[in-house]
Amino acid sequence: MPAAPTDRRYGPAPLPGPRGPVSAALLDALRAAPGDLPAGLGVEFGAVAEPLVDEDLQLTLFLCYELHYRGWRGVADDWEWEPSLLALRARAERPFEAALRRLAGPLPAVLPAALPGALTDLVAADDGPPLAATLQRRADLDQFREFVTHRSIYHLREADPHSWALPRLGGAAKAALVEIQMDEYGNGRLDRMHAELFRATMDRLDLDTGYGVHLDRVPAVTLATNNLMSLFGLHRRLRGALLGHLAAYEMTSSLPNRRYGNGLRRLGADAVATRFYDEHVEADAVHEQIAAYDLCGGLVRAEPALAADVLFGAAAALAVDRLFADHVLSAWSAGGSSLRSPHRALAAA
Repeated sequence: MPAAPTDRRYGPAPLPGPRGPVSAALLDALRAAPGDLPAGLGVEFGAVAEPLVDEDLQLTLFLCYELHYRGWRGVADDWEWEPSLLALRARAERPFEAALRRLAGPLPAVLPAALPGALTDLVAADDGPPLAATLQRRADLDQFREFVTHRSIYHLREADPHSWALPRLGGAAKAALVEIQMDEYGNGRLDRMHAELFRATMDRLDLDTGYGVHLDRVPAVTLATNNLMSLFGLHRRLRGALLGHLAAYEMTSSLPNRRYGNGLRRLGADAVATRFYDEHVEADAVHEQIAAYDLCGGLVRAEPALAADVLFGAAAALAVDRLFADHVLSAWSAGGSSLRSPHRALAAA
């Protein structure tokens, strides 16, 4: 008998359309049985001028990374560890990571005891575009739905990328990460999982809540905010950067989420629609201290050499989010959409 269909809310994700020659070749291959990809596929990524906003590179990375999460609908699980696919992933990761390090810029050397303070200073100095304030005060309902569409790529699997760190930690840092992640996963209650709260927000905004269904609509910079987490999470050598990324997220969450919730209330949304954002206002105020002092502080007390990686991860998180916010606000200021056009996405698919 044919297998029962999976619940589309939870994955696997539907394959998106291609965005260039490399992602097109990879998509063609993924629809067949696992095997060798064309020799040298992706070598051209080494010459990409702007990896963070290159549609073909970012989609290729996302296609490779999702095999380690919930997979792709109709794609064999054995593709996850196919050597030629991992080689392609590495060819895309090298320019991506190099671009991230350039964007993060030079960072101060810090002693382990000074790391929490250095993270606080880094966050305080961040002067990103006022996306949260715009959503609170001026965005219309269509613009808010656009923002939620962008964020759905992460929030429908919220906390999963950072959970890659759990088996790579011990001691105080591991205990702190478990404490944070338990809240993210609703302390074992489905209705309190942050991904489920976000799904309820999407439902209230009349958006499709299927896992990964909006991939064709989001641009490369949105994929980059997600690929950044996967890059850090899937490489043990970058475990410090992964914790720094999480710390930056937790330390910059409370105020923006308060603004998002207030923006939805201004537009007439009910408590179900705003609960995701309201939950983060309270939870992340606590997580901020745990992330800086217990999580990252605990890591560098055990492994002092990772202090620079923690700062890099935090700086990269903030910098890529600035790129994302600038993209969204620039599109709105020009009277357009921050999403890829439906016509273009349909043609690609």
